[in-house]
Amino acid sequence: MWVFSENKDWQYLEERFDWVKRMNEVPQDTRYHAEGNVAIHTQMVLNALGNETAFQDLSPQDQEILWAAALLHDVEKYSTTVLEANGSITSNGHARKGAQFTRQLLYVNEPAPFAIREQIVGLVRYHGLPIWLFEKPDPLKALVKAGMEVNTQWLALLARADMLGRICDDQEEMLYRIDCFEAFCQENNCWGEPRGFISGNAKMYYMQHDDAYLDYVPFEEPEAEIVLMSGLPGAGKDTFIKRHYAGCPVISLDAIRVKRGISPTDKTGNGQVIQEAKEQARVYLRKQQSFVWNATNTTSQMRTQLIDLFTTYKVKVNIVYIEVPYQHLHSQNKSRDAIVPAAVLDKLIYKLEVPAIWEAHEVNFYIS
Repeated sequence: MWVFSENKDWQYLEERFDWVKRMNEVPQDTRYHAEGNVAIHTQMVLNALGNETAFQDLSPQDQEILWAAALLHDVEKYSTTVLEANGSITSNGHARKGAQFTRQLLYVNEPAPFAIREQIVGLVRYHGLPIWLFEKPDPLKALVKAGMEVNTQWLALLARADMLGRICDDQEEMLYRIDCFEAFCQENNCWGEPRGFISGNAKMYYMQHDDAYLDYVPFEEPEAEIVLMSGLPGAGKDTFIKRHYAGCPVISLDAIRVKRGISPTDKTGNGQVIQEAKEQARVYLRKQQSFVWNATNTTSQMRTQLIDLFTTYKVKVNIVYIEVPYQHLHSQNKSRDAIVPAAVLDKLIYKLEVPAIWEAHEVNFYIS
């Protein structure tokens, strides 16, 4: 069983982890957190979580996942907290940055199994969703996407502990919002499991059309399949392609860079590389010919731009994500023809966003 910390004593955690210690330095707006700073709030959240019957009924491993998420849920308030001109204190974006920090921590410093790590990352990323879901432009789509990344039952449990672990005037209203979130999940078959779709094509149609409803099934099925590789430099994408897609056309950004003599850190040159690669892709797309797009594609924004281009031609997109342990990543990177500087690689790790299953028709993970 993966255990984040055998000793859950707060003083021990402060002594072991600098990021736990610095929670003491982060003030919070007294209107919503009259209990005090982030460290005080986090301890109260952990206590509230432990007192929940639903938490006590979980397996030890599942309890560990939720406990780690509760510990980390506000970790990036340290970098995002701002004292506004009107005297209020805000921490906009702390959940997104907290998810990035959590993934880096559990990949580099405190390695966790992939599935466990990504569940903790998702809980940190979406810990405020049960409170704010119904203020989203499309609450149902926001829920369906989140439900494909995180266990919504656990998310509601974390949100409840987060609300009980504070002193504020609107606690009762916020707890009611969480009750509404739970009911909405259950009504839409998103409670504790991803919302199912009859096919990958039906899923993508729903994700890409604002007016689509959940159970719509498109008549036409794609013929060509585009394999969109995703993974950090040195993860083994080239080897995977040779093993599984021999004979299939490959558009490789690294190959274009080498051909043009362009460095991976040359922003202007890389823009030209991407444009050349897209032109090659359009040639295949017009002919409805399958191919592999080989690049890192480590953020959702990178992948979305390409997927939007590909699906314009009504093709199927299959994301293949490759990951190796941190130590292997650096050693394999050093053996590549186009070596990425170690500092650049570590920056990419921090920005990494593992593909979510809602992003493409099919998403496959190969973790070693």
